Amino acid sequence: MQIESRLHDLGLSLPPPLQAPGGAALPFVAVRIVGERALLSGHGPQAPDGSLAGPFGKVGAGVSPAQAREAARLVALSMLGSLKRALGDLDRIAAWGRVHGMVNAASGFTDLPGVINGFSELILAVFGPEVGQHARSAVGLAELPWNIPVEVEAEVLVRRV
Repeated sequence: MQIESRLHDLGLSLPPPLQAPGGAALPFVAVRIVGERALLSGHGPQAPDGSLAGPFGKVGAGVSPAQAREAARLVALSMLGSLKRALGDLDRIAAWGRVHGMVNAASGFTDLPGVINGFSELILAVFGPEVGQHARSAVGLAELPWNIPVEVEAEVLVRRV
C-alpha cells in the first residue's frame, strides 16, 4: 500500500467510477488487462463525486492553460481510480509505459505539452521516476467528448498476483 500512502501524504484522493453525462452509454471498459499490461481507455477530468469536472471548452479560448493543466492532474487521479478498481492495489503497477494526451485546443494554441505536463507531473510525484517515467504524446484536437478540455489514454505494466 505504498502508493496509496503516497497519495494520502500528497493530500490526494481518487474519484469513484465516472458518472457519464446524460446517461451516455459507454460500451467498453476503463481498464483492460492483457497479460502483464493494463490498457487504459481515454479518461477525462473528474470531480470528487464522479462527474466530469469543469471548466469545459477549448484551451486557449475559454479555458486557460493553467486550468487545463489542473484538468490534466484530475485526469491522472481519474485513471488511478480506475486502476485501483481494476487491479485492487496500485502497488501492482510495475511501470508506466505510454501516455497519449489530447487537448481540446483552440486554433493557434500550441502549448499542448505544457497542459499534459499536469498529468505527467502527478504520476511522477506519486510513483517516482523508476515506475512513473513514461513515453508520451501531447496532441491538439478540434473537439473532445462532452467538451472536456483534456483526455488521456495510457498503458502500464502490471505485476501478476
